[in-house]
Amino acid sequence: MAIKYNRRKYTDSELLTLYKALIKPRLIEEKMLVLLRQGKVSKWFSGIGQEAVSVGAALALQNDEYILPMHRNLGVFTARNIPLYRLFAQFQGKMSGFTKGRDRSFHFGTREYNIVGMISHLGPQLGVADGIALGNLLKQNNKVTLVFSGDGGASEGDFHEAVNTAAVWQLPVIFVIENNGYGLSTPSSEQFRCKHFIDKGIGYGMETELVEGNDILDVHHKISQIAESIRKKPRPVLVECLTFRMRGHEEASGTKYVPQELMDEWQKKDPTVNFENFLLDEKVLNEKLIESIKAEIKAEINDGLAKADAEEPIVSSIENELNDVYAPFDFKETLPATTTKTEKRLIDAVSDAMRLSMEKFPNLVLMGQDIAEYGGAFKVTDGFVAKFGKDRVRNTPLCEAAILGAGLGLSINGQKSMVEMQFADFVSEGMTQICNNLAKTHYRWGQAADVVVRMPTGGGTAAGPFHSQSNEAWFTQVPGLRVVYPAFPYDAKGLLLTAFEDPNPVMYFEHKAMYRSITQEIPDDYYTIPFGKASLIQEGNDVTIVTYGMGVHWAMETIKNNATISADLIDLRTLVPLDTETIFNSVKKTGRVIILHEATLFNGIGGEISALITENCFEYLDAPVKRVASIETPVPFINQLEQNFLPKKRFEEELLKLVEF
Repeated sequence: MAIKYNRRKYTDSELLTLYKALIKPRLIEEKMLVLLRQGKVSKWFSGIGQEAVSVGAALALQNDEYILPMHRNLGVFTARNIPLYRLFAQFQGKMSGFTKGRDRSFHFGTREYNIVGMISHLGPQLGVADGIALGNLLKQNNKVTLVFSGDGGASEGDFHEAVNTAAVWQLPVIFVIENNGYGLSTPSSEQFRCKHFIDKGIGYGMETELVEGNDILDVHHKISQIAESIRKKPRPVLVECLTFRMRGHEEASGTKYVPQELMDEWQKKDPTVNFENFLLDEKVLNEKLIESIKAEIKAEINDGLAKADAEEPIVSSIENELNDVYAPFDFKETLPATTTKTEKRLIDAVSDAMRLSMEKFPNLVLMGQDIAEYGGAFKVTDGFVAKFGKDRVRNTPLCEAAILGAGLGLSINGQKSMVEMQFADFVSEGMTQICNNLAKTHYRWGQAADVVVRMPTGGGTAAGPFHSQSNEAWFTQVPGLRVVYPAFPYDAKGLLLTAFEDPNPVMYFEHKAMYRSITQEIPDDYYTIPFGKASLIQEGNDVTIVTYGMGVHWAMETIKNNATISADLIDLRTLVPLDTETIFNSVKKTGRVIILHEATLFNGIGGEISALITENCFEYLDAPVKRVASIETPVPFINQLEQNFLPKKRFEEELLKLVEF
């Protein structure tokens, strides 16, 4: 045997359990490769040669502890005793799978088995693991979270962000790096310069462990010890498992780039063959028992395949597909309990809503850069630490991706979260988490992403290209996200309170220039405003003005300065969902419409609104639909340039032209 096993105190029964769990994914893989050649499976990412890592780690954890595997960790799913027919149905895109045919292979999660699968971007699940672990830490339930990454995936920024955050927050999470020598065809020597991943641990101030990944006893024993230690003393540990991928990245890619001598060397370390021979030497197994065990597993595989094959293909339904994009939210409007009102700025209204939500939802966690004692860059959370404590009001490292992922992890663990982007511009650092994790998770496998992302946005403050962008249109095109953009303190408070009630991800935009310049008398009590319901600020007959955010105030000032214009002024309040009914009714009445927004014109939300009006109200129009927006440049710094960039002056000119058309 190429592997020297240390039996330690494992009983015969425990060794047999490990053996059965180890060979099960291997036998399934062998069957999958046959089906792949027959065209019955579309794609397969083989974990042959790496089974000991998946199986040993999964069996080392308690069944109610979350594991976040990758696409080569079939052994995690089988070790958790997921019925094989459901796995095969998942691979075939059948309804009995976990994603209703919406995603493939192991791109799914299941609360029933405490597993959260990866997405193709590889790294984002590391931040999600942080969130699940943070939930466990806050609940003080002495649970561990384990997340896998390959050596290639660990080159991504998500790895650094998640490991660093876990170390700073002392989260009870085990990071398992499967070092199999290659990221697709790129060898480790071209991925990282250190000899081992454990060498990186000192840089994060965390413990590390090097494990012989093909030795299931070493994997199981060391992960068990680490997990038990973390349950007693929460902290992260980085575990590197040395192993090898014996087949291609996926079957179509092959292994021609791997030197044959390297393949031969690792073939001798096959985890299933070596462990079987060890158990034969230990008299735990004999040939007859091996044959019996394998026959039983093969029968289970064949039965599962037969059941999956017999299931009818999914029948597509647009209604069903659309209904699953968002988690169910039974909105019930809450009116203020008293008539007490106070004059407040928009920033005060936002702070009010967050405070009331923290009181209403004890499982709500606020996360963001400098939001704790400092109170945030704009002082929205000033005083929150004193009232709610640092466990729930958390300063974060500068790592937007990991914190957004942590928000999803908290949601998986039954909690709510708010993630503040210090400036909306900085959200680009977390686009994968928002657009591919938060937005798609419920549609893919029914998991709500109960996360509010607050976005201080907009220009007019001479803050330049990286602190002034109006990037709301980045998100209106991503199904699964709500996009909210209030213009008044009353709406800011009520809509944000609704956002915290809604179990779906909400991108909540707050115009920085309105924080302290716009005031309104608003209720002191808790109240909510429905999403998808625009506000008709004023009514008229000449023209319809459709806008939101700062555009509302520009439009109000323009109308005031042009008293002869009789206009319907619509404040959208939410961009997704969009209140088309209010827009269409107004356009049918006035016959003229102008759309104003601060974001640049091309591909802004105004283009979509214009198209909707043209498609639904064409016969009512007396003039072409007009759009007015900022010019097609980055936001300039100096006031003279910024005022020219913004559309306020051009809006008045175009409004007068439209009325006279």
